[in-house]
Amino acid sequence: MLGRQPRQHSLKSESTLGSTESLSGSIFDYRKVHGRTFQNFKDAEYWGPNDDKQNNALDLHHHMSLLMHDGKLNLAPIENPQAVLDVGTGTGIWAMDFADQYPSAEVTGTDLSPIQPQWTPPNCKFELDDASLEWTFADNSFDFIHIRYLLGSIEDWPKLYKQAFRCLKPGGWIEHTDSSVNIIDNDNSLPKDNPYPAWNQFFVDAGKKIGKTFNVTENDQQIDWAREAGFDNINLIKHKIPFGTWPAEKKWKEIGVFNQTASVEGLEGYGLLVGTHILGWELTELQVFFAKVRSAMLNTSYHAVNTG
Repeated sequence: MLGRQPRQHSLKSESTLGSTESLSGSIFDYRKVHGRTFQNFKDAEYWGPNDDKQNNALDLHHHMSLLMHDGKLNLAPIENPQAVLDVGTGTGIWAMDFADQYPSAEVTGTDLSPIQPQWTPPNCKFELDDASLEWTFADNSFDFIHIRYLLGSIEDWPKLYKQAFRCLKPGGWIEHTDSSVNIIDNDNSLPKDNPYPAWNQFFVDAGKKIGKTFNVTENDQQIDWAREAGFDNINLIKHKIPFGTWPAEKKWKEIGVFNQTASVEGLEGYGLLVGTHILGWELTELQVFFAKVRSAMLNTSYHAVNTG
């Protein structure tokens, strides 16, 4: 997780041509791939499904994040935010929770899929938007910008950070939380033939093919992006996130259960479009691979983690 406070910069406001859109019937004509549905917003490409099965996994990861942060929706030291942006809002669960916690704030969630609930807090709204395009928001628009779990979605991360900086008010904060797709051994408990190295390489190869890396948190590159964008108060927090109940500490044992459950629930969705459409795998070959990874995730003797 990164929280960043921008230095003071000139106050000017400028509107740009919009990439946000109101809802139209065609946007609900989701693409169907092997029984799963995917977004259909303009020419945008996103590898994850937008159906109930995947949305449940997203919400489980949201609850896992709350456990990691001791129930806090944010770690950035914001006191009285009035204008908040949630980039890649997904099911909208974070945006709605934040709107409930800060009833005087206006919270805007953006996403490629209109999968958010119709009934929301009165101070929360959702817009269709592709965060990889030019942002439509005026300069100095937001007190707080929240970005979470956009791995494999952004072609130019430095550009996104620069756009976030432009849209922040002086003294505002951006908080970017992402996790690594790389699943690694915590304490030499994994056998040499475990499927995780192949799983990790699967996403490395896919990221190279589409020009959108799945390795967002590696090498602390978020710090470089933040500095390049102009931020001067940069904080980096890293966690090892376990799979399953093997941690001794109660908090991390519970986090491990949520991570395991969400990952097993979302496993097919994570890899289906990536495997068949990006990497060209046969569906039967992919299903065998998923079964091996799923078995490893559920193996109680494996002490595996990913970082975030």
